[in-house]
Amino acid sequence: MFREFIQYYKPHKKVFIQDLMAAFLVAVIDLVYPVVTRNMLNVYIPNQMLNALLTSTAVLLILYLVKMGMNYFMQYYGHLVGVGMQADMRRDVFRHLQKLPYSFFDEHKTGSIMSRIINDLMDVSELAHHGPEDLFISAIMLIGSFAYLCTINVLLTVLVFAFLPFLIWFSMKKRIKMSKAFTETRVQVAEVNATLENSISGVRVSKAFDNGVYEVEKFQDSNRKFVTARSHAYKAMAEFSSGTTFIIDLLNVVVLVLGGLFTFQGIISLGDFVAYMLFISMFLNPIRKLISFVEQLQQGMTGFKRFHELIHAEPEHDSEKGTDLENVKGKIQFENVSFAYDQESEDGAVLNDINITIEPGKTVALVGPSGGGKTTLCHLVPRFYELTGGRILLDGVDVKDVSFSSLRRNIGIVQQDVFLFTGTIKENIAYGRLDATDEEIIEAAKRANIHDYVTTLPEGYDTYIGERGVKLSGGQKQRISIARVFLKNPQILILDEATSALDNATEVMIQNALEELAHGRTSMIVAHRLSTIKNADEIIVLTREGVQERGTHEELMEKKGIYFGLYQAQFKNLTDAVGNKVMG
Repeated sequence: MFREFIQYYKPHKKVFIQDLMAAFLVAVIDLVYPVVTRNMLNVYIPNQMLNALLTSTAVLLILYLVKMGMNYFMQYYGHLVGVGMQADMRRDVFRHLQKLPYSFFDEHKTGSIMSRIINDLMDVSELAHHGPEDLFISAIMLIGSFAYLCTINVLLTVLVFAFLPFLIWFSMKKRIKMSKAFTETRVQVAEVNATLENSISGVRVSKAFDNGVYEVEKFQDSNRKFVTARSHAYKAMAEFSSGTTFIIDLLNVVVLVLGGLFTFQGIISLGDFVAYMLFISMFLNPIRKLISFVEQLQQGMTGFKRFHELIHAEPEHDSEKGTDLENVKGKIQFENVSFAYDQESEDGAVLNDINITIEPGKTVALVGPSGGGKTTLCHLVPRFYELTGGRILLDGVDVKDVSFSSLRRNIGIVQQDVFLFTGTIKENIAYGRLDATDEEIIEAAKRANIHDYVTTLPEGYDTYIGERGVKLSGGQKQRISIARVFLKNPQILILDEATSALDNATEVMIQNALEELAHGRTSMIVAHRLSTIKNADEIIVLTREGVQERGTHEELMEKKGIYFGLYQAQFKNLTDAVGNKVMG
């Protein structure tokens, strides 16, 4: 995992090396000050060497100007390295998300995924910049300090540096506790984000049911868990920080006492003692940097670990053959198809041994009770899920041998729950084919019976529709989704209860657009309102037991089986509803 982290430095190698060179110069310049101070106290001042004193002062000023420039470089360009790496990681993980199967998003909350991409990578960015820089400066300062202090007095230096192993041991011991605490904090931050995203997305529902108090309590529950996790992390940090600070303070006392004794006994001069104290003060700065680095390392690597888990989630796998479909006719064959969402559960099978053939250009409707696998069967054609048994052929080719891009490019889907992207009407229609011209977009809108409505808007096709199309009615959103399928112009069409949520007047308008869309294409229709599929070439009744009935509307009505019962029940409900309305 660490090697993978290092790989992200490669595109920014030049600036990163320059940043380390700047850090090296800053560390060297910091080491010069105690040396000059020692010379001033031991040589220049006692011997009244004014020129040497002034020259040393001028050199220090020049060096500090250089240090200012290096610090500017480190703060600006060094941070750009971290931001660049963060952007690269976000780019890679977002690309990877596009390759993950439906099942991944079934099992992971949107807010949690967002937290990994945004929050976690912020700390990774800080580690990427400050980590190597602080480590490099600290190493230079420690090695330089140790070497120079040995020239003053080896015994005193060895005694002082003897405290380092205790500091390192304590830091490593607390590091494990901090790692666990920060990991738990990440999990709870993701939960807070997931709850927040879910509540904001569903705010209209919560208002409709007057459940604002419940949503607040639900959020507070996640918030409390976050506070608890964060308190454990801060407790670990407090133990780490207070313990290391005590060791450093103790080190200051030891230097003061031992240095004073060595000076009192004439082993070192007063100038050496002052220089020693200055060096120790500077020696403590890299130790503090190292302590800060350990904290930063925990947060950054915990974030990168979660990023690593996400980017290594199993993607959809294209076939090695990767066949591209050409001149698609649209014949679909389901041969002994079986599927289960939970393959480990004995009762998890949704489809068992399904055999259906749909001829090119024909329309097949799937009806039956909820949970019978109608939508699932449709989702298996574009390989949103992988079969657990059997195979699906498209024009005689197993869909597993077809590239995802080629397969899905030839399939258009209109669902009941329409998803529109935040943006304009034009942008959402153009999503069907991103290189479409304005004329093609308008033609698709006309065929979907939405053009006349769009022309009444002040901004026309550039009208902003709000998040998920909130400014549009259900029928308008549905017609925009139909328009983008017209624009895509696929040979295979899947309509998943595309009109079930609409009123009767709107349904008629949408139904006309759908019939126009389905003309000449192989179509699979999942229908709740049976009146909309009476003209289908074949109607298949699908239940948990498999295909129970199949035939035209007239043939199934004559059988007086499941379909007959469903149709009669719907017709009776419709008659009762109309009767009650008339009587009311």
